[in-house]
Amino acid sequence: VQLQACGGGLVQAGGSLRLSCAAPGGIVSMYVMGWFRQAPGKEREFVAAINRSGVSTSTSYADSVKGRFTISRDNAENTVLLQMNSLKPEDTAIYYCAAARKWFLDRTKTSTYDYWGQGTLVTVSS
Repeated sequence: VQLQACGGGLVQAGGSLRLSCAAPGGIVSMYVMGWFRQAPGKEREFVAAINRSGVSTSTSYADSVKGRFTISRDNAENTVLLQMNSLKPEDTAIYYCAAARKWFLDRTKTSTYDYWGQGTLVTVSS
């Protein structure tokens, strides 16, 4: 399963970006979809996740992005979006999308996820 993340770039603090993750048909609706990020010299950390269709439409966010980021899913287009507003320099990282089959596991943990995209770089200047 190949996930394709895109939409990263350079933006000033306070600006917005929208990341997109394309997946093969059925993955987006049947899997838990998550976004993680990894800054230089740091471990990969959870950003946001959305549950699979049919279980619930619940979403979850890291405290650091709550109220600024929104994750959504377009089943028809087989994509997961991450709308990022009010960006801060500390949001600078490579952002990865991921898919997990086991929806009942802790979706904030990297070990829960079965498939990963290649990452897209987000740089926020001050």
